[in-house]
Amino acid sequence: MPGTRKLGRTTDHRMLMLRGMVTLLIENGQIETTLTRAKEVAPLAEKMITLGKKNTLATRKEAYKFLTKESAVFKLFNEMAPFFSERNGGYTAVYKLGPRRGDGAEMALVKFVGYEKKEPEKKKDEKEDK
Repeated sequence: MPGTRKLGRTTDHRMLMLRGMVTLLIENGQIETTLTRAKEVAPLAEKMITLGKKNTLATRKEAYKFLTKESAVFKLFNEMAPFFSERNGGYTAVYKLGPRRGDGAEMALVKFVGYEKKEPEKKKDEKEDK
């Protein structure tokens, strides 16, 4: 585990929560969470990108053990790792958003640097509803 924050959970619960958050981050490209969780998720996501850049059978098995969805592993190895192949680290960024309205917890946005989620393009034959 990268940091020493326990986040008020047992070890098993904390690791499962962080694995789920890393999976969502890989699927969506960004997630909004509390600042302390964001500081824990970012290094784990960077380790997954580093695994994806090696692209061997062993690293794929490691990714399958950590990530909770097969689609996230596929995206990690086929889209994200080639995108970050020239970059030597610093794949994620944590942006502070301010306090949450209900309880005042400091919120943050974790996203991949320079990586935008690809929107499915509309065909020219389809007419947009107005």
